[in-house]
Amino acid sequence: MTKISNKISALIIIYNEISHVDHLIKQLRFVDEIIVIDSFSTDGTFEKLKKNKHVKVIQRKFLNFSDQRNFAITQAKEDWILFIDADERITTKLQHEIINVVKNNTNTVAFKFPRKFVFKNKIMRFSGLQTDQVFRLFKRGSATYSQDKIVHEQLSVNGKSAILKHDLLHHSFSSIAHYKKKTEHYATLKAQELLKKGINPNYYHYYLRPIIKFITNYILRLGFLDGKAGYTICKLNAYGVWFRYQELKRLITLPKL
Repeated sequence: MTKISNKISALIIIYNEISHVDHLIKQLRFVDEIIVIDSFSTDGTFEKLKKNKHVKVIQRKFLNFSDQRNFAITQAKEDWILFIDADERITTKLQHEIINVVKNNTNTVAFKFPRKFVFKNKIMRFSGLQTDQVFRLFKRGSATYSQDKIVHEQLSVNGKSAILKHDLLHHSFSSIAHYKKKTEHYATLKAQELLKKGINPNYYHYYLRPIIKFITNYILRLGFLDGKAGYTICKLNAYGVWFRYQELKRLITLPKL
């Protein structure tokens, strides 16, 4: 059996995240390799990364999240893969836990991170976000991202997985306009996914699904306890559902090539 080392390749897919670059790279000083796949940023992100001698940056056209992540995996040379998004932060406790499980692990091939959503420097405790977990650490060769899920990508793991104890912080919300734009981007990709599945939207999708989304997160999942921020997040996430099906309707009406 080939011995697995405790070295880590940190992988990042990125587009127009110049405000996050310094924090992002600084928190990854503990890894052995940093590879960034840039989708032709226009805000100076690529140029700034190119100046950092500790970072390997590659420009590649963005098709979807799964495709871009799978490409990033092929560029890694170390035995462990750590994926991190530009707006995510690894706390000191999480960093120590990552180092520890990589060093001492024997049979677990992938780890999920519990993730906390940060809104204006405040952690959101509810609003449907309280159970968020994402795969971020795995052995190279043990997992790939499913091409069937082009947004909210799904890691297919061949082996045992586990959940770490310490939280990954998600600074996804810089402004209402920024979050709305991000929501629309994800909704557009989800619409493409639904189109391939042959989903034909109707009144239920256009109107009831967004309302159900809001009620579920704001009432049933206690978003009201997050105050005004909870209302804003729940409303925007419901808007994302509405936008998804409006985009799907638009795609269906496009002329067939």
